[in-house]
This record gives sequence, C-alpha cells and structure tokens, in this order.
Amino acid sequence: MGRLVLTTFITLDGVYQAPGGPHEDTRDGFEHGGWSVPYGDEDFGRFVDEVFGRVGAFLLGRRTYQIFASHWPKTTDPADPVAAKLNALPKYVASTTLTDPGWAGTTVIDGDLAKEVTALKERTDGELQVHGSGALAGSLLALDLVDTVHLLTFPVVLGAGRRLFTEGALPTAFRHTGGRVTAAGVSIQSYDLAGRPEYGSYELPEQA
Repeated sequence: MGRLVLTTFITLDGVYQAPGGPHEDTRDGFEHGGWSVPYGDEDFGRFVDEVFGRVGAFLLGRRTYQIFASHWPKTTDPADPVAAKLNALPKYVASTTLTDPGWAGTTVIDGDLAKEVTALKERTDGELQVHGSGALAGSLLALDLVDTVHLLTFPVVLGAGRRLFTEGALPTAFRHTGGRVTAAGVSIQSYDLAGRPEYGSYELPEQA
C-alpha cells in the first residue's frame, strides 16, 4: 500500500498561496505571488529531485493541476526528473468542476474523498504525492489520510494569503523524521502522522 505524502511550501506566517508566480493564484486580491522563487537554489533542487524519485502517482487539487498542466507537458527533456515523472505517471485530480482534463494520464475523482483516496493509496506502488493543492491538503489532513508531510518554510512573512493550518483544523501530532536547511534559508522538515496531541503541564505541584 502506498503512502500519502504531502509536500507544501509555506511562509513564516503559514501562507501557502501562489508560491510559484504572480499569476498563479490571485484570489482575495493576493499580490504576493512568486514568493518562493528567490530561494530556489541547488539545495532546494536536490530535495525536490529526491521527493520525485519516490513517487508512484500524483493527487492534485484542481488549481494546482491546471498550473502544472499548463507548464509540464511542454517540458519534454527526459533528464528532467520532475517533468519525466509528472508526464508519465498517473495523475488524479480531486475536483467536482473539472470535466475534460487534457493532460495524458489524468483521472478526475469527484466522489467521496476519503473512500477514493484510500483506494488510491491501496493501489499505488510508491508514494501517492500531493504537491501544493492547499485546499485539498487541508481536507486530507482533516480526514487523517496524510502519512507524511514535507513542510518547506521560507524565510518571508507576507501578512496576507491563504493558510495551510487554519482555525478549526483537526488537532494532530506528528513525529519529526528528518530535516535540513538550504543555503538560501529554507527549512525543510519531514513529519509522519502520529495521531492526536498529548498534553502536559509545566505548573509546579502544590506543596503539601
């Protein structure tokens, strides 16, 4: 059975919106698109290549899928590990509005998310990877379907934008499994789902 692995870029204040370009996602009048691009150094590229080396299939939200579909099919260099995997491997899009995906190898899933994704994990050899797709990522986290999170935190605060972890998120504990910081200052940390949070207290016990 495959593992569901979420790779997400966020700012120090938790924003995931439009990391890759000014026109990627301008909802709510967002004017900060492209904030991750200045930090794309060799360390960052090496990590991305490692992640794509473990993929068996992709699960994407509609917005991220359309961004990817407008770019990656044009990249036909077989030596490009990202393009090669995205173009060749199965892609699943969670959407109730996308009816005619033009990118080869794409299947739209529009039924019960928990049921559909559980079935995808069972039949995927390798990792079922979610990239970006903030709204979908939030739904998957709320359903306890995510096995591993690669959280890439960029050294920038935007003060506006859509956030990955919002008020009302499912209380969840994670186990840290590894991490590094790139030369450009991006903190790349990996976590496995560990269940519900545990709680304690720093208060000193009252003296008898």
